[in-house]
Amino acid sequence: MNQPRKPLGIPIAGQYDFKTVGTAQVQLRRSVDLLALTDEARSVIDACAKVGGRPLIVGGSVRDALYAAAIGQVIASKDIDIEVHGLQDTNSLIPELATVGDVDTHGVSFGVIAVRINGQDFDVSLPRRDSKTGDGHRGFDIHVDPELSMDEAFSRRDFTINAMGWDPETGDLIDPFGGAQDLHDRILRHTSEAFVEDPLRVLRGVQFAARFDMELAPETIELCRSMKDEFAQLPPSRVWGEFDKIGTKGVRPSRALDALHQTGWEEHFPTLAAVRGVRQDPTWHPEGTVDVHLGMAADSAAQAAIRNGATEDERRIAVLGAMLHDLGKATHTDVPDQSSALSAGERITSHGHAEAGVDPAADFLDRIGAPGHVKDKVLPLISAHMYHAGIKGDPQPSTVRKLVRRLAGNGTGPTIHDWARVVDADVT
Repeated sequence: MNQPRKPLGIPIAGQYDFKTVGTAQVQLRRSVDLLALTDEARSVIDACAKVGGRPLIVGGSVRDALYAAAIGQVIASKDIDIEVHGLQDTNSLIPELATVGDVDTHGVSFGVIAVRINGQDFDVSLPRRDSKTGDGHRGFDIHVDPELSMDEAFSRRDFTINAMGWDPETGDLIDPFGGAQDLHDRILRHTSEAFVEDPLRVLRGVQFAARFDMELAPETIELCRSMKDEFAQLPPSRVWGEFDKIGTKGVRPSRALDALHQTGWEEHFPTLAAVRGVRQDPTWHPEGTVDVHLGMAADSAAQAAIRNGATEDERRIAVLGAMLHDLGKATHTDVPDQSSALSAGERITSHGHAEAGVDPAADFLDRIGAPGHVKDKVLPLISAHMYHAGIKGDPQPSTVRKLVRRLAGNGTGPTIHDWARVVDADVT
């Protein structure tokens, strides 16, 4: 792995100046056409402004819009987060928002109002302070603070690439922590020391690394390492939410494997850690050790899924299958002499590793909270990924039928197309 990152291509140099907004010195960039506002989004923004607020589009919407802009696209502003500055409370805002859409006030005690218009969802919030009160990602007290400056408000976000806001009226990109530059450089950097208050942020970083082909900054790696004992605080459903995004949204899943190793969080997945450094025969695997091969195979599966327009489920199964297919090599690899290079005629072999990989893959999937229907599809692929080995020429129809029956199992297993995607990624 460790392939070089290409800069994203966001035109940053020379396009920044500084302006005082309220009491905060914030970095701004002119980005008038960053997001294509839908009529529904515009109506929410106008309602916020009508009662005296300054609405900013914040968080992932801004990050994704900058990412899209770098490849010549403008994304629509559906399902966005809006942070409204300049209001003392939500008293005037709620009735105004009710004139443009359906309002849900269940989160109002946390300063969040949910608005739904024509199937589009908007979270409207006021600046908030977080106070750590307990373990895990839920152990927080959240208080609305209308006096909070923009840089203070944005500092509560996890990574600099998520700590940006866009003013739809002026076109200003508000970027107090240099998130646009980090996105351009493909660097994941924590925003503040408050990062340590939520261990889920580490796994968010792992999936962002895969999703945007990024590497963690050295100081962020060290901070994540200091948090590795807090993994047990995370509920399996939240862990799965991040790993599922690696499968369904990752463009380079190998970056996630790198991040797990660098941060020390790989130790929570011992069957994955066990293949790190395991040698392979250079005739068949000149790329090196098993961990490198698994990362490259997962990358290949992700790129093929993107090229071929695979469904979300097809992409998930292909990436996870490719990422885990050789875990059996940890126990089923025979190296003539671990301490030296191979002599002429010597070979590294891994007989039986496909079947042996099922249990360690199941252990990994359990640890990431993968649902049963995912395990039902991924595990048979691991067992059968060497089925084609030794077949000369085109397989007989009976051989193909046998494979189809083996994969399908009780009807919940993968298809032969799922199998072919994993085998293709392995071979590629």
